[in-house]
Amino acid sequence: MKVRPMNGRVVVKRLEAEEKTTGGVILPDTAREKPVEGEIIAVAEDATEEVAVGDRVIYSRHGGTDVEEDGEQYLILDSADILVKYVQADKIPE
Repeated sequence: MKVRPMNGRVVVKRLEAEEKTTGGVILPDTAREKPVEGEIIAVAEDATEEVAVGDRVIYSRHGGTDVEEDGEQYLILDSADILVKYVQADKIPE
């Protein structure tokens, strides 16, 4: 990646939004909600140590700045806008 986030920010590549509803209705691009899940692509040196490149996360719906690089869409987020990081678990905690 040609950009490096600064000031506690991370760069996220959004995961694609669903194209169909659970009932099978195909949604046009304009009707789809922006995804709130993505993969961490880059992390600022002073960002939180809780996330790393390659982590899959859920982030705030209205946070961040959209950018495009080499035809790919990315989102620059403050690390505080990351709500959840997926972790592998052997079982659901009780």
